[in-house]
Amino acid sequence: MTNTTAPRAVAATAAGKRRVRRETWAAYGFLSPWVIGFLVFTAGPMIASLVLSFTDYDGIGTTHSVGTANYRQLFDDPSVAKALMNTLVFTALRVPLQMALALVLAMLLMKAGRASGVFRTLFYLPVMTPPVAVGILFLLLFNGNVGLINEVLGWVGITGPSWTTDASWVKPGLVLTSLWSVGSTVIIYFAALRNVPRELYEAAELDGVGRWNRFRHVTVPQISGTLFFTLIVNTIASLQTFTEAYTAFFGSANSQTYSNDAALFYVVYLFQQAFQYLHMGYASAMAWLLFLVIVAITLVQTKVSKRFVYYEGEER
Repeated sequence: MTNTTAPRAVAATAAGKRRVRRETWAAYGFLSPWVIGFLVFTAGPMIASLVLSFTDYDGIGTTHSVGTANYRQLFDDPSVAKALMNTLVFTALRVPLQMALALVLAMLLMKAGRASGVFRTLFYLPVMTPPVAVGILFLLLFNGNVGLINEVLGWVGITGPSWTTDASWVKPGLVLTSLWSVGSTVIIYFAALRNVPRELYEAAELDGVGRWNRFRHVTVPQISGTLFFTLIVNTIASLQTFTEAYTAFFGSANSQTYSNDAALFYVVYLFQQAFQYLHMGYASAMAWLLFLVIVAITLVQTKVSKRFVYYEGEER
């Protein structure tokens, strides 16, 4: 009697290997658009900018190597320090305020019941507004003489500041304008709040825990991972702020009208160096400095978060 077990096993193994190869190539096919996009639009430009940062490339003439001269110039250029400080102050003001407002709105959505879908749409719609339009909106709302914000403040007897010409109020005004797009963070927090187990609130309420302590000891720990995520994302976005400030303060029609010194954010100055003055090599060095600043801040936030972020199932 012929033993057919071995040939069948070999055939099954070969078929299994062919199936694995087909699935592997299918996976590569699905991943290829992202990989190609990453190489062409992210990794490639990053490598190119790193090379250009050691040159005096102006986008037109011949490129000459200058070694580390561009990086040394960063520490001698007072505008770099000013722009970086403006950006850090803006970020320090914007991120906590945006997260706090988004959390309040998300908690109100939790009480909206069936109407929450409508309000979620209304909160998110401003996110779709082009940043250029938001920059123009800033000038219309925060004009010191005829702006709507100062007019409303006047109704309650408050004299509004000169938001666009007083250097002390330029960044707070831009921060308030940036809250126009708080809707995306609201939606993220709303989803996180809906995943908090109801039994935790019920147990805390049975123990006589007040609303504030329930928020502090139940809500915040349960959504701390989401809070940390939005902290990272909003910090990186704030450090790269450009369009609104440039539209409001550095457009050809506005540059002589409004105080733009306090709105000289880092990416605005980088843009000026690259496309107005054609200092592409110097701008590339600025870009890498910003990249290192973002990495450093993110690492610090990640390190600190280990003490405050709670992950379900994690032993403490």
